[in-house]
Formats: sequence, structure tokens, C-alpha cells
Amino acid sequence: MSADAPLDRSRFNGFSVNPLDRRSEKRGDPAVLAGALADARAAAFLFVGDQIVLDPTTAGLALFDLARARRLGADLAEAILLGWLPDGAPRFAAGLPAAPAAEEGLVATDLRSLALEGRIEDDGFGQVAQGRSMLAWHARHGFCANCGSRTVPAIGGYRRDCPACEAQHFPRVDPVSIMLISDGDRALLGRQPRFKTGSYSCLAGFVEPGETVEDAVRRETFEEAGIRVGRVRYHSSQPWPFPSSLMLGCLGEAVSTEITIDHAELEDCRWFPRAEVRAMLAGTHPDGLYCPPKLAIARMLVEAWVVAG
Repeated sequence: MSADAPLDRSRFNGFSVNPLDRRSEKRGDPAVLAGALADARAAAFLFVGDQIVLDPTTAGLALFDLARARRLGADLAEAILLGWLPDGAPRFAAGLPAAPAAEEGLVATDLRSLALEGRIEDDGFGQVAQGRSMLAWHARHGFCANCGSRTVPAIGGYRRDCPACEAQHFPRVDPVSIMLISDGDRALLGRQPRFKTGSYSCLAGFVEPGETVEDAVRRETFEEAGIRVGRVRYHSSQPWPFPSSLMLGCLGEAVSTEITIDHAELEDCRWFPRAEVRAMLAGTHPDGLYCPPKLAIARMLVEAWVVAG
């Protein structure tokens, strides 16, 4: 393996490449946080709610030096210390109380749109995904689940502490199984009502407490499509910052083939022959059907199945 070769297949999935050294063992040292905030190379990704703030006039359009971040209204006392680049430059994520004034020349955009348009470098998407997930967690966990008192951020934003009952709260990540189920030369693909017209994707669902990833694949496939699944193989994973999931991509083999759609979950679900899936990937399907964009792990799973055949 060359020095530049990816260590695993997950690196090919959107939001998965992140060059930051998180130094999680040092977050509890106040001097480390103070040093990062004082570093002249430090910069922050800024968010207004779920949207990331951009400056279209700069090369690093998603990054703001800390002095400018403060001027725009960022409270750096509650900023998230994401980590350090290989050259030692610290990176933060911070929220703004409101959209910047029009005279600033800044824009706020949805992270999905930013990724689909490819407007920042690939290794930037992992950083902004990390920042968005962390800020979303803070926005939803301002009060103690134990006693109801207001909590305060700690260790660089990776914990919230309750001064009243001394409970400590940590960020959560929701595991989601996403699966390409096959029956020989056919793949099972479905669509939800919210999908764009013609879009078909892999089935997916949250992993429940006390459940393995493999059993979640089998359960979700049966619940949504009535298909029984036997062998399940892990393929790759993807951080999905909407708000903070980890997509666990799998390939599964069907042991039954008659589809029974749960219309509360899916608008349609079908078996697609491999040749038809190839056309969907290539954008040449005669009915205009297509698969998810390369941003999504579903695309990687579908491509892996097509190539394997």
C-alpha cells in the first residue's frame, strides 16, 4: 500500500476525510484550550443554526480568523475545539446568534448543498461535519437530563456539566444501518416520498438498543420491504451530520424475494437487475431513474455491488 492510499473504504464516503488531530486526551487541560485560542493560525467554521457561513471573496471561504469571528458575534467561550491540522493550526466551530449583516458580504448555506457543489476541499467536509454535529448537540442539550438545571460546556466543548447535580453529559452519535440487499443479479432499492422524483436508494434505519448492526439490517429490511435477509457483511461507514449519525454501510443477501412495502416508510421498493442499476448510476436510465450522488454512502454501496458482478 502506498503512503497516499486510503486505509479503508470509508475514506471514499462524503464527510469522512478529516485531517484534524483531535488530541482528546488534552481537552481537559485549560492551558491547551487557552493556547489554541491565542494561536495566530487559529480559525473557525461559523454556523447560524443548521447553516454554515461562507465568505465567497476568500480562498478559504468557510474559515474565519478568530478576531473576525468575534466581530461577527461568535462567543468563543462556547466554541468547539475541533482539533489541530498537521501543521499545528487549531480549528474551531462556533455559532452566531443571527445571520451576518448584508454589508458583510457573507452567505449562509445548507451543508448538503455545499458538499454537493464541491465548493471546499474534500478534507474540509469532515471538519465542517464534525463542527455541525457538535453544535447541534449543544443546541439540544442545554439542560441537564438528570435534574433540569442549565448545563455549561467543558473540555473544549466535548462535555456539558451540570453545576447543580454534577452530572456530566457527552455528545451522542446515532448509529444507522444502511444496506444494499441483493438477490443474485438483482438489488433491492426503495424510495421515500420526500425523495426527488426518480431517485432510488438503499434501505436504512436506526440501530436499536441491544441490537447488532447485522440484526438491524435484517429487521429494517423486513419491516420496510418484507424481505428476509441472511448473510450480512460490513462495507464502510460515514459520518452524517444531520444532525449526528454514523451510517454503517452493509451488503446483505436476501433469503426471500416477495416484497411487501410498508407505505408508512416507503413510497416504492423494487428489485432492479444489475444492468438497470448500471444505467441508473450512469444517468442513462430510459425512465430517468437514478441513484444517490457520490456524497452519500448509499452510492458507494450500490457501486460496490455493481462492480462485484
